[in-house]
This record gives sequence, structure tokens and C-alpha cells, in this order.
Amino acid sequence: MEHGLYGPDHVAFRELARGFLARHVVPYHAEWERVGQVDRAVWTEAGRHGLLGMDVPKAYGGGGVHDFRYNAVLDEEIVRAGATGVGFGLHNDVVAPYLIELGTGEQRARWLPGFCSGELITAIAMSEPTAGSDLQGVRSHARRDGGDYLLSGSKTFVTNGLLSDLVIVVARTGTDTGADTDAGGRGISLLVVERGMPGFERGRNLDKVGLKAQDTAELFFDDVRLPRQNLLGEEGQGFGYLIQRLPQERLSIAVSAVAACEWMLEITVEYAKTRTAFGRPIGSFQNTRFRLAELATKTTIARTFVNHCVDEHGAGRLTAADAAMAKWWTTDLQNEVADACLQVHGGYGYMTEYPISKAWLDSRVQSIYGGTNEIMKEIIGRAMGL
Repeated sequence: MEHGLYGPDHVAFRELARGFLARHVVPYHAEWERVGQVDRAVWTEAGRHGLLGMDVPKAYGGGGVHDFRYNAVLDEEIVRAGATGVGFGLHNDVVAPYLIELGTGEQRARWLPGFCSGELITAIAMSEPTAGSDLQGVRSHARRDGGDYLLSGSKTFVTNGLLSDLVIVVARTGTDTGADTDAGGRGISLLVVERGMPGFERGRNLDKVGLKAQDTAELFFDDVRLPRQNLLGEEGQGFGYLIQRLPQERLSIAVSAVAACEWMLEITVEYAKTRTAFGRPIGSFQNTRFRLAELATKTTIARTFVNHCVDEHGAGRLTAADAAMAKWWTTDLQNEVADACLQVHGGYGYMTEYPISKAWLDSRVQSIYGGTNEIMKEIIGRAMGL
């Protein structure tokens, strides 16, 4: 089915991204999975290819094009390459809007050039050991000390946690320092912590089920002194900023989920055509043929809805409920497709040298991060007035 989401410029950008991944990522990804993180050099190489900060103004070294479709193209190609270790999606789709839209002129001049060149790798620290999807439950806090903030607390499940040079930290400020469990979203602010600041420590690289090349870490803050110039946006408005920008993060997850479904089906259909059992290709058996037909139909429907959401986002009309629908539906489908395609591969699907086994492992987290799918249904239900 021809969907018509992308124009000629996006097609050209896709070829650029695909070529970059084939040359600079795919040959090294297995080694990165072994060591638990990618080589920093791939970030600066991505910067040289124009794959970072596509929507950052040209004055700061970015692409200067406010069009999420370029982000979507890169997300899709990363999935097709099996390059789950590179954190470009977190950098471009999640962190960039905070820096571009909330940063002062001084902050943008200080951070965005390195953001676009790949010399400054970013992360956002939301989750805590006792607060995941419930962002109102964060306990990390920053108290005023003269003109500065002193930040204390801990974060976990931070993507790009070890490599990051700049981390946006969600923390309580003012009088709501985390001791008041009923404080909700009041007093939450966004503070930017930079590599090398005294009191900022990184914990272990977390040992995950999948996404082995992606550095996901714990971060610790012990009275980290932050100048007021490292406050992003207005003090106490952080929860609102998060709510406004989470739909793009969830749309990004949905884009990757649909691309993963398409790719897994592609390799499984090819396998079903060539793998024989009882003297004929396994794809010729009705059970296999019907199951793959069902998944292809669901994936096409998911692709149609996600593309619509990308269009709506570009027009400024994507709602939090729409993004939640896209995120939960496509990531649940991704896990369904991964499980079914592994089953079609039989015993070989359980062998790590077959791409479907890695896809199966890497898919599982999709329904958890960015807000669990249970939270997505809560958002949708509330939007219905329930």
C-alpha cells in the first residue's frame, strides 16, 4: 500500500541514513552489544552526516527544518538496520524539543552546536527507583543556595546514561522537595546537569534483557551545584513541559514499533518461502499463511494510523490521547509480531545468530518505556471523560 507520507526530500534523506548505518553502524554493532555501549565516534560521524538536530536552527549547526518526518525516517532506518544501540532517537525526538523550545538564547548557543555535531550527547532523567510512569512521584530535589541550585537524588533507566554529556533532570524545586508525597506535579522543574560537575556520579550500565548495545544507567546527584543558567524554562513548570512534549516521544516509539513489525514480517516471509518441512515450504501451510496474513493486515492498519498521527503532529493537532493510542497499540502489536515470527522460525528462531531472536528480545521493552501501556490506556480513558 502506498501511504504518501514522505516526499522526495525524505526519500533522499532515507538513502543518506541507510548508507550511513550500513557503513558506520552495522559492521560494529555486534561488538557494541558485547561491550554494552556504542563508540562515541559514531555520534560525531552522525553529526557530520546531518543526522542530529534536523530541526535545530541552522544558526546552531542544525538542519533548520521543522518536520518530524525526517525524525521518523531515521527512526525507521535504525530499526531496519537492527541498530538498537544508537540513541539518536532519544537525542533528536525527545531531548531536542526541550532545548529548542525552552532554552534561552544563551543556553541554545551553549548547547545546540555540540548537540548537532555529536560532540555533546544528551539524555533525560525522569524515572527513579520509586517513580517510573508516575512522574508526579519524583523525589529528586534541588534547593536554592544563593543564586544556584543544589541537586540531590537518583535516577534510573537513563538511556545514553554513560555517554551523555548533558542530562535534563526532572526534580522538585522550591518547597516541594519530595518529602511531601501529595505534592503531585507541583514544584517540578527541569535542570540541566553537565558532565564533570562535582557530585554527579554514574552508576552501573544496567544489564537488560535486550537493547544490549544501548547504555542504560543509574545516575546519582549529591548536592550538585547548578547555576541558575542551567534551569530549563521556568521554575516549577516542569511537569507541564513534560506533559506537552511526551506525545512526540510516544509517537517516536510508535514509528519504531511499526517499522519493526514491517521488518520482522519481511524477514519471516522470506524465511517461510525457503524453509521446508514435510517436503514443502512452511509458508505453504495454511496455519503459517493465515497467521502471517493476519499480522500483515494488523501492521498495515497500524502503519496507516501512525502515518496519520505523524501528519497530525506536523499540523500541531496530535493529542495526548492519539499519541497514547498509537504507542500502546503498535508496541503491543510489535510484541505479538515478534513472538509469532520467532515461532515461524522454529528452533532457529531461538538461536541468537538469527535476527528474529534479537528483535524478539529488543521488542519487549517497547510496551514499558515512554509510559507503560497501562498508563496509555489511562490517558485515553480520561480523554473519553471516564
